[in-house]
Amino acid sequence: MGKCMGSKKSSSNNISTFDVLSEGMFRKLFPENLVLSPQLNEVYELALAYYESKILNEDELADNGAYFIRVGDRFTRHYLICTGEPLLLPAHSSPRLKSFFKKNQFRTGYSTHGLFPYRGKFHPQMVKALINIMGIKPGDTILDPMMGSGTVPIEASFMGINSIGIDASPFCRFMSQVKYNALTIQQEPLDQALKSSKELFEFFGRFAGSPIVGRKNRKYELPNDSNSINKEKIYFKSEYTQRFFELIKTDKTDVFDFLLLAYLDSAGYAERSKRQSPYDQFQAILERYLFVVKKTQYVLQGSESLLAKADLLQGDARNLIIKKSSVDGILFSPPYSFAIDYLDNDLFHLNLMGENIDVLKEKMVGLRGKNFKERYQLYIEHMDKILFECARVLKPEKFCTIIIGTNDNQLSKVLDIPKEEVTGLHKILIDMAVQHHFSPVRTLARQISGIANTMRNEYIIILQRNP
Repeated sequence: MGKCMGSKKSSSNNISTFDVLSEGMFRKLFPENLVLSPQLNEVYELALAYYESKILNEDELADNGAYFIRVGDRFTRHYLICTGEPLLLPAHSSPRLKSFFKKNQFRTGYSTHGLFPYRGKFHPQMVKALINIMGIKPGDTILDPMMGSGTVPIEASFMGINSIGIDASPFCRFMSQVKYNALTIQQEPLDQALKSSKELFEFFGRFAGSPIVGRKNRKYELPNDSNSINKEKIYFKSEYTQRFFELIKTDKTDVFDFLLLAYLDSAGYAERSKRQSPYDQFQAILERYLFVVKKTQYVLQGSESLLAKADLLQGDARNLIIKKSSVDGILFSPPYSFAIDYLDNDLFHLNLMGENIDVLKEKMVGLRGKNFKERYQLYIEHMDKILFECARVLKPEKFCTIIIGTNDNQLSKVLDIPKEEVTGLHKILIDMAVQHHFSPVRTLARQISGIANTMRNEYIIILQRNP
């Protein structure tokens, strides 16, 4: 009889195939006391998990680790946050949407990140891991100069890390503040709001305007002179808002903002879909928002004091009002150049705020320019200024991580050159960063899901500020 196949030796290195297969790859990478998070199925995630396991100690992994569910006998905080129902979705939600949140329960569908969907949003789990491998510790300060929906500040707050979040869009600042406030918002007024959802819907319809079902990109007329969020904050004790507070039995501004965001979310759905009436959309989203708050605060119970401070501001990443060498890390994702028109997506909400869209467009990176080629040239110019600012405010030898999408096919058309001659945006940013006293440390690639028609790949670029 011949020998068992498992005992064969490799002709090149004399290693037993059986020994290699029986030991597996996992134990070569991770110690026995670590159990990986479920749903981890991409190479970049495995790389981030590996770096976490090498950089963090056991207590740090249990408290703030992103890609592990257990450290020895201790379940990680991330696992406890993510377990249970991933997200309360409306009954009419498509099977595809339900499947997405189930598959991404540990990546993105947890905490107050689940409030208000936003195009191009970070995976919070990835953000948590990047904060860890950049060596940022509780008490340090991280900056996101283009915060979008506030993923970095919210995730940092959970980790005990102070943050500064900046965005040119007033709606992004408002949305991020609501998500941050929701970590500690009072639940009783929200329960009352759900009982009075019909009256609330009518109230916000007068306050913010009503959506036109199934219709996008229309010009909005503000219902009255005091409907801007900014103006309303000035006249917060007005008779108009006083009726609102009597309805939900509180005078807390964070409650008002929370419920307004739910209404804006529902209005956006109503303008995109005829599946439900605007009121039914509002009620379903209000139920989901309240579910998110209750689940998040249940996990936080007893440790609310450990949440770190987040300063969320409207501003320009090209001209940061931050002191030189004052932050311990920077993590951000620039707009996908001309691939996504963020102002178009937020048109209803920005009109509510009384914003002049044409004026705001001039402040937004990636939206300036008469045509695609000019937009691209201005985008590169603005990113160079942003990298200069990042180098200025970051402490020496600390890290700056940039997640940047690129589409060589699109760039080929814009620049009128063959695809094989295109230099990806990630390479351009790395070259610019070197000119601003950064050294490239690591680049990881990941595929983008959801906007493959405009952006197929993005790159995680980790840079270190030179001494």
